Amino acid sequence: MPLLSRYYPGSYSDEQYNLEKRIVRHSLFVSVSFIAILWLVKLFEFEFQLDFSIWGILPLETSGLRGIIFSPLIHANFKHLIANTVPLIILIFSLFFFYRKTPYTIFALIYLFSGVFVWLGGREALHIGASGIIYGLAAFLFLSGVLSFNIRLLTISMVVIFLYGGLFWGIFPIQPEISWESHLWGGISGLVLALLYRKSIPTEHSEEDGEDLEDIIPEEDDNDTELSSSRQNE
Repeated sequence: MPLLSRYYPGSYSDEQYNLEKRIVRHSLFVSVSFIAILWLVKLFEFEFQLDFSIWGILPLETSGLRGIIFSPLIHANFKHLIANTVPLIILIFSLFFFYRKTPYTIFALIYLFSGVFVWLGGREALHIGASGIIYGLAAFLFLSGVLSFNIRLLTISMVVIFLYGGLFWGIFPIQPEISWESHLWGGISGLVLALLYRKSIPTEHSEEDGEDLEDIIPEEDDNDTELSSSRQNE
């Protein structure tokens, strides 16, 4: 009995099984690819002794607008990056596997909204790191699970909360060197998007779940760390 068949009660056709495998592989590819980009950026910065933190979000400054795009790709050090790696893999994979109709849209909106609101309301400091995305995805999946009674979405979010440690307390200004604004606005962005997309929240798997991804997934061949006071980690 294939492991993936557990997601489908009763009969499980070869077509459903093959589609499921393709979606699993696609979800894994997207999550690993994003992590690879983060690591390549950090290795390049380390190898050539560069400091990319100047490309972070600097609130209410025109030069800080570029940080909306670039800040999630930049981390203070390897400890900061390692802390974000596992939660990002789990959450991005979960988004693309469970939320199959609009995963790219949701990821892009969380990415942008968390940065825009930090630029509008953050402290006067450079904000860097991908933690805003982590909080956004965790909040989105958690509320989606609550609204749909989808236990798998709830379970995934709780696992990430356990792995990441003290996720809830990260939205408060407890540690001044940490960009709690990114955590807060990332989480709020995720909650708002879960409400806006509540009509398309997956309540159960069906063959239709993969229709929107079939066009972009190729067919198979049968044969937060410490920084100076002027730089904030997300």
